[in-house]
Amino acid sequence: MNKLHPGSRIFYIILLALPILHLACSPRPNIQGKGEDFMQGVWNEDSVAFSNKLSNYTQHHFKFTCDSVYIDMVTHSKVNLYEDSCYKNGIWKEYAKGVYVVRGDTLFVGATFTHANYKQKISGCYRTGRYEKNFLIKKHAADTLSLESLSDQREIKLILKQKITCVQKEL
Repeated sequence: MNKLHPGSRIFYIILLALPILHLACSPRPNIQGKGEDFMQGVWNEDSVAFSNKLSNYTQHHFKFTCDSVYIDMVTHSKVNLYEDSCYKNGIWKEYAKGVYVVRGDTLFVGATFTHANYKQKISGCYRTGRYEKNFLIKKHAADTLSLESLSDQREIKLILKQKITCVQKEL
């Protein structure tokens, strides 16, 4: 029976493990992710259910392109939550830009609040910092997308306004 020297055994284990470690630790391609085909496009929330009875509500506009998301939000509020110069008669816009991923029936959005040009916003009226939201995808069809916010259970019914084909870009 041929016995290996203990040092040789370790050498062969390392030799076999190197290709596995190389695959596990290789860098990801430096290219934007593809995202979800069914979400690619410009989506509008044309109306909010019971908006006339709510003290505040937000209408959403989403643009999904590859794994990126751009969100425009128009908030209507009967209650002034901000200093008077920001309140703007109870209607104001906010913007966010980031990435999204769909896992099962859930949409995860990780974004940053921005100015209207989608450049990072670090101060000013309304919210700054991170926009982290999770949505249950209640329904999706070719031209409709129904999301339910997991933080406040408000439903967002979106209509497709423009289809987009993902063209991945280098990061």
